[in-house]
Amino acid sequence: MAETPSSSDEFVKEIVGQAQKKWGWLLAFGILSMILGFVGLGCTFALSVASAVFIGVLLLVGGVGQGISGFQTKGFKGKMWHFLVALLLLVAGIALIKNPLEGAIAMTALLGGALIGAGIFRILTALSSKESKGWVWLLLSGIVTLVLGGMIIAEWPVSGLWVIGLFIAIDLIMSGWGYIAVALAAKSAKS
Repeated sequence: MAETPSSSDEFVKEIVGQAQKKWGWLLAFGILSMILGFVGLGCTFALSVASAVFIGVLLLVGGVGQGISGFQTKGFKGKMWHFLVALLLLVAGIALIKNPLEGAIAMTALLGGALIGAGIFRILTALSSKESKGWVWLLLSGIVTLVLGGMIIAEWPVSGLWVIGLFIAIDLIMSGWGYIAVALAAKSAKS
């Protein structure tokens, strides 16, 4: 009995078909991402500060949206909560935009703490599931995450000057590498 293609199979075929048609653009985007990532490795401080400003702008937009939503909400309590959240988002956004360096340092502390928490959680999850296949990899992942978070916190507040920028630069390099790989695979599949 033949299987009928699922909607996810059709979605994957459509994505692959688009990649085959646009492989050159994917390749160019991948190369550009990698170049920007390598340039970013040389200016992690600027990337950290720029990311704080960008997040500040996003918080302002979110605050405005939350305020607009408050006007559309019925009832005093609902309006109050919307406006309170809007005010919080607006204040945080303005603070990040006015003081991006301090914002980057604060975000780095949060990131370090989150990595430590995630690492501990993964380690405990791995240790509680030793009977499962692959638990060692989860344990290793947890240890690496815990160590990274610990390294960030151990060097804080100085790490706040470069960590976020470094992470952005590495992400640009890795995503660029991924786009290049997809583009080259799409090109070879087309031939």
